[in-house]
Amino acid sequence: MSASTDFPGVTTTRRQYTDEELIYDYGNGTSAGQRTRSVATAGGGKPVPLLGHHGRCGGPSRRSGRRRRQSGRQLGTGGARSHVAGGPPGAGGGPVTTTPTTTPTPTPTPTLRRVPIGTGATGTRVESDSMGQVEVPAEHYWGAQTQRSLIHFSIGDDHMPEAVYHAYGYVKKAAAQLNAAGGRLDRRLAEAIVAAADEVIAGKLDAEFPLYVWQTGSGTQSNMNVNEVIGNRASQLLGGELGSKHPVHPNDHVNMSQSSNDTFPTAMHLATLFAIREHTLPRVHELADAIWAKAVEWVDVVKIGRTHLQDATPLTVGQEWSGWAAQLRAGADRLERSLDGVCELAAGGTAVGTGINAPNGFGDAIAGKLAELTGLPLITARNKFAAQGSLDAMVAVSAGLRGVAVALLKIANDMRWLASGPRAGLRELRLPANEPGSSIMPGKVNPTQQEAMVMVCLQVIGEDSIVAGAGAQGNFELNAMRPIIINNVLHCARILGDAADKLRRYSIEGTQLDRDKIEAYVDSSLMLVTALSPHIGYDKASAIAHKADNENTTLRDAALALGVSASDFDQIINPKTMVGHPHRDLGIDNGA
Repeated sequence: MSASTDFPGVTTTRRQYTDEELIYDYGNGTSAGQRTRSVATAGGGKPVPLLGHHGRCGGPSRRSGRRRRQSGRQLGTGGARSHVAGGPPGAGGGPVTTTPTTTPTPTPTPTLRRVPIGTGATGTRVESDSMGQVEVPAEHYWGAQTQRSLIHFSIGDDHMPEAVYHAYGYVKKAAAQLNAAGGRLDRRLAEAIVAAADEVIAGKLDAEFPLYVWQTGSGTQSNMNVNEVIGNRASQLLGGELGSKHPVHPNDHVNMSQSSNDTFPTAMHLATLFAIREHTLPRVHELADAIWAKAVEWVDVVKIGRTHLQDATPLTVGQEWSGWAAQLRAGADRLERSLDGVCELAAGGTAVGTGINAPNGFGDAIAGKLAELTGLPLITARNKFAAQGSLDAMVAVSAGLRGVAVALLKIANDMRWLASGPRAGLRELRLPANEPGSSIMPGKVNPTQQEAMVMVCLQVIGEDSIVAGAGAQGNFELNAMRPIIINNVLHCARILGDAADKLRRYSIEGTQLDRDKIEAYVDSSLMLVTALSPHIGYDKASAIAHKADNENTTLRDAALALGVSASDFDQIINPKTMVGHPHRDLGIDNGA
């Protein structure tokens, strides 16, 4: 048990519950309709008005009563027929019987205990929203708006990423804690919401989030999916009937002080930060480190360089690979810097950025609470109108992912060209043979990891173009292209991280050099003549190169034929002296 203050003048006591403790008991079996509302205490001991267990001022919802009359079901001890959470009466599993009285009898405030996840019901359950009643699968926690979305937007097989819902769990948890601390939400309702939100965060309710990417562009249906699931699960933990919106209401309680317009971009930012900080960047850095280790290992191995796919002057294998590592690290750094923008949160702006229906200071408070809960460096957006009317920060992150993809595409292509062969290609690199390469050509081995990486990079580049276009689709106070942007960004972050990990483990770390091939290319290269140019002039050096190429002779024979002495040629044309300072270039001492 610990006391903390989220807003001035209001103190609340919170406790973290284990799964085994999450159950609710009404105590003496008194009905929900007879329950009095509890209050929080503000400075001076004066009660602060709260939204009560009903979400409105008064007893059970009319819709719930109508549904019971229409269905003709008898209130009993729970089970599938009564569409409530299974379990023994008084342990969160059975409904309660309302006995009308003239004067309601006060009862103890609800207490959370243990109720396993699951409705214990089959068939269908009637849920309602502002447009009427909808039948939903009784085995699920979602409600009417989720079911409508499933009907109206079953487009393709692209589902909203689970990471968005996990991030949303943090948003709902933070809001509930702040609303309780501020005296706007009953503390026990807040505890139930937090308990359900923790299950969302942990992925325990992933099966309850079935919606498609192709939905309303604000993400409202996904927000309501979360509100409905948390509302029903929290009500179940408090002994309520699923679908009754009692004692926890999806809008009045779970969505308190919030709008889809500020919470969905907030969840987008959290999910993006988690994905890139915990998945993409670590794997990209590990790949860059593995490439760098090979660069250090091969720092003194001289090879022929190539520009325009043609022979050029020498460098070392270590220098070449150091360029790959540096390019990849620079891309990762740019990606990491782009995350600064998504550390700013729209939460608190509510509908259009003005903060209507949220208390003063809620934006700062929820950013601080989310930073506390997630460990991320979060702040409230400096301008909520920009945060909600645009998605520029997400566009910048997507561009950062594209930058990493561009670097990886170059590296993968270089590697598969350098490994081409084995008899009719460059064959400087020997890649690990992970699997057979052909169904018809025995013994064939292909650069499969590099090919997979190229495809991933092309996918990322393509998805980034969609993100840029969607980011330009903001109209007035809202960008309504949010689902496609978060889907693309999270997909790119995932596949880039995965591909980087696989390339490192199954190719980079096991790659070897064909030193005989490398040496032969150096010895036969015509571009070594570049070193003669300062001594005999560009034109004469060019003539030597053309003569050697046209007559298929060595560069040395052609140089001697055109008047260069053997001693001068042998002294000047030394590939090891033509590669600059490999150790200095890599920042390592000569003993490395």
